Amino acid sequence: MAENEWTHARDTLVGAVTDLGFPAELGDAVARHLGSPKAIRRMTQYLYYVQPNRAELIVDEMLAIRSEIDAWKDKKGSRQASIRYNEMLYYGLEDEEDQ
Repeated sequence: MAENEWTHARDTLVGAVTDLGFPAELGDAVARHLGSPKAIRRMTQYLYYVQPNRAELIVDEMLAIRSEIDAWKDKKGSRQASIRYNEMLYYGLEDEEDQ
């Protein structure tokens, strides 16, 4: 099901890109770079709403979405590391003999 969802999102994005008069290859490259159906759907909504007239605007929005995704992942990773660090401070380090 996940592959089908990704394929549908990609095809919809490529259709939106070609409807704006750009080559399908641009839409396919944008979809590959975004990497998730949710991000691809977000990009598709941007295309429908803004209807950019230059490829640079499409690429700029793709990079902005990708940047937000990367920042969210970094924040989530930092939060997990902080949780583990605080647990280590609270519980201390376990020796193999303690297990």
